[in-house]
Amino acid sequence: MGETLTAKRILLIVGGGIAAYKALDLIRRLRERGASVRAVMTAAAQQFVTPLSVGALTADHVFTDLFDRQDEQDVGHIRLARDTDLIVVAPATADLMAKLANGHANDLASAVLLATDKPVLMAPAMNPRMWTHPATRRNRATLEKDGVHFVGPGKGEMAERGEAGEGRMAEPLEIVAAVEALLGGGEKPLAGRRIIVTSGPTHEPIDPVRYIANRSSGKQGHAIAAALAKLGADVRLVSGPVTIADPVGVATTHVETARQMQAAVEALLPADAAVFVAAVADWRTAAESGEKIKKVAGEGPPALQMVENPDILAGVGHHAKRPALVVGFAAETQSILKNAEAKLKKKGADFIVANDVSQGSGIGEAGVMGGDRNRVRIVSKSGIEEWPEMGKDEVAARLAALIAEKLKTVAVWSEPDGGRSVPPRQFRRGER
Repeated sequence: MGETLTAKRILLIVGGGIAAYKALDLIRRLRERGASVRAVMTAAAQQFVTPLSVGALTADHVFTDLFDRQDEQDVGHIRLARDTDLIVVAPATADLMAKLANGHANDLASAVLLATDKPVLMAPAMNPRMWTHPATRRNRATLEKDGVHFVGPGKGEMAERGEAGEGRMAEPLEIVAAVEALLGGGEKPLAGRRIIVTSGPTHEPIDPVRYIANRSSGKQGHAIAAALAKLGADVRLVSGPVTIADPVGVATTHVETARQMQAAVEALLPADAAVFVAAVADWRTAAESGEKIKKVAGEGPPALQMVENPDILAGVGHHAKRPALVVGFAAETQSILKNAEAKLKKKGADFIVANDVSQGSGIGEAGVMGGDRNRVRIVSKSGIEEWPEMGKDEVAARLAALIAEKLKTVAVWSEPDGGRSVPPRQFRRGER
């Protein structure tokens, strides 16, 4: 992971919302990367988490009151606004966004935001209807025009029963990635490299209301895209339908079907590397019905004629504009290594990241598909490397570092007209 934010000073403003509990994990994630964190809490935030909890994690005084005699004896809100490298607002409520967009400063948090000359990153969190309300949309547009940065919100279930949609606060690691991108922390060994990543499932339509899909969440693919961008790569993510936010600093193309994903990937060639994490559906129906297929009593289910989808990994692995480094994923439920080795030979990949996605894999509480943890093996011509179980963001960071190491010996060529061409195959002896 590394201390990518060493000596960086973060002022965290915690707004009032159920997502305030995530601020505790966010503080821990920022500090373990070397940042110092000071916190401002609104009165509403203190209804969800306590200053004692926040202070224990920041190891610093927690600021709560604009009119605190001790804190304000030296105009403390101005000092807080300036004595920092970045202000993060998480959760950023509709109220906090409205106050800053309209220049209000009637409490400590809003006064600090109005008084600062430092960059501001907001992680919105609110009910989906509040997020889509015209007033909130206007406020966000105003804030973006004023130079405020945003991460999220994502889509999913809300705290309120039966409520779902866009409005979930970005996860702490997504916010950390946005902070790192803004502050430019860490080495950039992949600067100047273009890397394609695929992520998520594909949906293959049967009729207007049904489709063939799988349980891929896109978490691993999105984490890899973010980790590569963090190392300086120009990452082009092609994502199937997912409910998580696009990675910060990554150009993302959204697709639905395998054929759309294939076209999007090939349009991005040439590139220095390509990482195929997406769980692409192997088959689709030969013909999509233009109308909903109706159930008819006594007739049983209709017969569906299936045809194979394009093999995107193999297509790029044997493409005329093949990237110098091609990485595939093998999600298996049995004979993991045998299937991964066969895939390595057949697909034209340089290495395969194999993982066990069976229900009995023993990985995390939710398993790999849709879960937050993974255990992979790196299969290449030079052998098999087993990695221990870890969080998907840690797998992503380690894989990104491996890709950076592999690309050290590969030159980036430019075509005579200034365009990019496929890099030469210059791996170290014994590698592929």
